[in-house]
Amino acid sequence: MPTFADFDRRNYPTVGVADGYDGWAPTYDRTVMDEMDLALLDRVRVRWSGRAVDLGCGTGRTGGWLRARGVTHIDGIDLSAGMLDRARERGAHTTLTLGDVRATGLPGGAYDLVISSLIDEHLPELEPFYREARRLAAPGATFVLVAYHPQFMMVTGMPTHYTPESGAPLAISTHLHMFGEHVTAGVAAGWRLTEVAEAVVDDAWLARKPKWAELRGHPFTMALVWTLD
Repeated sequence: MPTFADFDRRNYPTVGVADGYDGWAPTYDRTVMDEMDLALLDRVRVRWSGRAVDLGCGTGRTGGWLRARGVTHIDGIDLSAGMLDRARERGAHTTLTLGDVRATGLPGGAYDLVISSLIDEHLPELEPFYREARRLAAPGATFVLVAYHPQFMMVTGMPTHYTPESGAPLAISTHLHMFGEHVTAGVAAGWRLTEVAEAVVDDAWLARKPKWAELRGHPFTMALVWTLD
């Protein structure tokens, strides 16, 4: 399978996930647009209810979105202490844990909703992640995953990155996962794929990012909805 290194056009210095997001945490919410993830959650046909776990909860953007839709119990976990500090300030989560989304230590079979947004590109392999999501899920649970579209990563050659106060961009360790890899890992873990939604670069997007005009119509992110039989 292709790797992100095959397409990387930026060749920024690269840092690890925890260090990268610790450095990005102060400015993250100002640089990530709702069109990338929250707008996709608005489109999928999911009943937002029950007990939720937010894998890779970051600054709490997804948790805040869920809370606004009536989800009252949301446990969050993230590898970055800096991002968790921001999530605590937001106050959307019931609990927050510093840890690995592939081995959370959270109780198994406890969640009606498992959700994850824009983190899978930092995982070298998807299988452990999907297995942990399955372990956490209660009977009949739903797993919603928002990810960068592999085509976008291949066409742009752009890693997940941020610009620290030094002014020199830093990439955060980035991996490319084809759609088929998601399907294979999800099915192997016991999930059934029930919906896929894709966001494309459109006029609303270009109003914010006009320099991306040549990417009009290209897919940018995708949401995968998985359920348990």
